[in-house]
Amino acid sequence: MGKPESPAGAAETRGRCRRRRPGFLEWGLLLLLLLLTGALAALSLLYAHSGAIQGPQEDEMCTSPGCVIAAARILRNMDPSKDPCEDFYQHACGGWLRRHVVPETSSRYSVFDILRDELEVVLKGALEHTAARDRPAVQKAKTLYRSCMNESIIEERDSQPLLETLGRVGGWPVAMDEWTDTVGRHWELERQLAAMNAQFNRRVLIDLFIWNDDQNSSRHIIYIDQPTLGMPSREHYFQEGSNQKVREAYLQFMVSVATMLRADMSLPRDHRRVQEDMAQVLRLETQLANATAPQEERHDVTTLYHRMPVTELQDRFSLKGFNWTLFIQSVLSSVKIELLPDEEVVVYGIPYLQKLESIIDVFSARTMQNYLVWRLVQDRISSLSQRFKDARAKYRKVLYGKTTEEVRWRECVSYVNSNMESAAGSLYVRKAFSRDSKDVVGELIDKVRAVFVETLDELSWMDEASKRKAQEKAMSMKVQIGYPDYILDERSKHLDKEYSNLDFSEHLYFENGLQNLKASAQRSLKKLRKKVDQNLWIIGAAVVNAFYSPNRNQIVFPAGILQPPFFSKDQPQALNFGGIGMVIGHEITHGFDDNGRNFDEEGNMLDWWSNFSAQHFQEQSECMVHQYGNYSWDLAEQQNVNGLSTLGENIADNGGVRQAYKAYLKWRAEGGRDQQLPGLDLTFDQVFFLNYAQVWCGSYRPEFAVQSIKTDVHSPLKYRVLGSLQNLAAFSDAFHCARGTPMHPRVRCRVW
Repeated sequence: MGKPESPAGAAETRGRCRRRRPGFLEWGLLLLLLLLTGALAALSLLYAHSGAIQGPQEDEMCTSPGCVIAAARILRNMDPSKDPCEDFYQHACGGWLRRHVVPETSSRYSVFDILRDELEVVLKGALEHTAARDRPAVQKAKTLYRSCMNESIIEERDSQPLLETLGRVGGWPVAMDEWTDTVGRHWELERQLAAMNAQFNRRVLIDLFIWNDDQNSSRHIIYIDQPTLGMPSREHYFQEGSNQKVREAYLQFMVSVATMLRADMSLPRDHRRVQEDMAQVLRLETQLANATAPQEERHDVTTLYHRMPVTELQDRFSLKGFNWTLFIQSVLSSVKIELLPDEEVVVYGIPYLQKLESIIDVFSARTMQNYLVWRLVQDRISSLSQRFKDARAKYRKVLYGKTTEEVRWRECVSYVNSNMESAAGSLYVRKAFSRDSKDVVGELIDKVRAVFVETLDELSWMDEASKRKAQEKAMSMKVQIGYPDYILDERSKHLDKEYSNLDFSEHLYFENGLQNLKASAQRSLKKLRKKVDQNLWIIGAAVVNAFYSPNRNQIVFPAGILQPPFFSKDQPQALNFGGIGMVIGHEITHGFDDNGRNFDEEGNMLDWWSNFSAQHFQEQSECMVHQYGNYSWDLAEQQNVNGLSTLGENIADNGGVRQAYKAYLKWRAEGGRDQQLPGLDLTFDQVFFLNYAQVWCGSYRPEFAVQSIKTDVHSPLKYRVLGSLQNLAAFSDAFHCARGTPMHPRVRCRVW
């Protein structure tokens, strides 16, 4: 639902009045209804003339506040002057795009972002509310929030907490004069990487983490993989054009921060030395970027997965004397876990490790230390005084197009929600989520899942044996809706225990952040010897998103997304199926996309496909790779969408809208009576597709468009709508699109 209901007391007071005038809200709704009716009269004439839209089916008219608001939203978002058969995205979202400008604080602005903004307003009120009997977890969340909002103390402390932290990690050579070659000779890469990982959750140079074993989903195992980089995309490091501007801004950001810290330590600025040191760091990171595999080459987990004993890891990747046992044991020692004599690891990044040896051999200990500490400093900038954020501003402007920092309270709410998601989720759910929505959404999930199973019979490219396995997997999919019950259970100690090792101070925001980093790292590392908890929530409740976990074969729908336009008990089912129904179908289909299909019903990596079905899956997927790869995005310097790296999400989008639509038709065929929206002379099918499209209304800054087309595994919002609906015959039928028009192409792609 996402919206608090009216206070009961107010309703009782109104009920005692025998005769009353319509209230302000009611007059407003009546006026809105009249305006809608007049506006839609002209719209109806246009559609009647074009033959594009049929009249409504015989169901009851809904004039409740929820329905009037939904009708107004759909109408305001549309641009009826655009032919739905030529460009349905513009037809559905043109009004929204015309009325919304990307805020100076944002790189993208969409329906999703607006819902997140509204969610943050709810959390702000909850975090700022003083309650005498808050449970310990909530008290800590509110303390963390207040420490973040305490700007005067953050400004007063300035760089002091960062300088103290740098002293504990061996110093930052570029910002000190005593880090000499003599110091470097006693420096151990293994221990430095371990400290970054275990103490600060910075997995630099080598990504070591604990996760479910792909081949045995009941246990955890150590993974070794290629790392993330300081900039979002590997292409930023070695392509020209806009990437060169990003690189230059990134280097200037590094130099500025190092120079500021030298001054704070009363050291000479020594601009030439700082510039040389950080240019060398950028050269190192450029070589690391070049060693990493592109995203599109890492889609097939079956080729990534290589399990081996640590002894074999040492033999195959000695990295000029790098001691893998020392590194891994140093990480595990932080949570008092001993490395077993026959300990196994899973290596994802073999090509990266093969190239890393020559890189380590080239760069000095000074450059390595400069790089490791830079990645920690870069991560902590948001916890420091304003002058450090100002030093970052140009880089963020070039990278994202942002010209202004986010307002402080939003930054703090987001930080608390990200780091204490269970505590924040409990506050959000109590304030804004209707508990009985869980059951309604559960019924929708059952309907969409049943349709997925039924439509397997339509697939000529899949043989019967593989269809049976797919059916078993779909029916075995575990579901989590809204929130875990324990976050609202005052008798349960589970929520408080989750944060029992945290001890925040209102005056020490920087140190509070370090506690969160360490707690996050240790929470993950401690899982190594524990059996996988299949009931564990992989995300918090106050999140506007949904998820599928292949290792758990689990779909998750947090409370944050269970609100209009996605879902409401008070809006017509055409909107619910076109909104959250599509999301449900999307997440179910992820279990059968180019990655999810490699896992069985238990979440184990297992090839359950016949050769016939596997070969034809690839052929069906190739059609989609080609389709999306031909979309040229003008906002991203005319670059084409990467059809391979976005394949999984495109498969899920296509399957999701198809299943949701079929589930809606089935619901109606079984006697479900939907409600017409006032003033909208549209069929229920058309309302379904309009709500589906309008969920994806959004605008990008050009700078962010250039970046996201390289890094985002989702297609741009516009092409998520166009691509999926061009492939769906039911859409062109609903809007009477002639064959050969853009929305009724002669060639269509379908996987599921």
